[in-house]
Amino acid sequence: MTEQAGKVVVTEAALELLGQIRADYGAVVFKISAGCCDGSGPMVYRVSDAFIGVNDILLGTADDAEIWAAPTIAKLWENSQMILDAGPGSGAGFSLDAGRKTHFLTRARILSDSR
Repeated sequence: MTEQAGKVVVTEAALELLGQIRADYGAVVFKISAGCCDGSGPMVYRVSDAFIGVNDILLGTADDAEIWAAPTIAKLWENSQMILDAGPGSGAGFSLDAGRKTHFLTRARILSDSR
């Protein structure tokens, strides 16, 4: 794992995919909504296309790309470190990783007093 900034860790695979998407689309932002199905996974959008609500919470960044979450989702991450990764499969919906062989995913590491 390469980039670690507080509560967000970004893997090499995620940084590589992020670089490819930026090369195609420019500046991007991540949004994790409280939607059903794929809406609760990390979705990546052009900054100009993203809707960040007034109640959304900034969880951290991935190589300067902000990661925002709906309040109900942000609450779930309170005691965890987010690991932003990329793995086989296509992204969903309007996310810019849709249609690719790799998509963004998240894993969690529970935080404790010893870490």
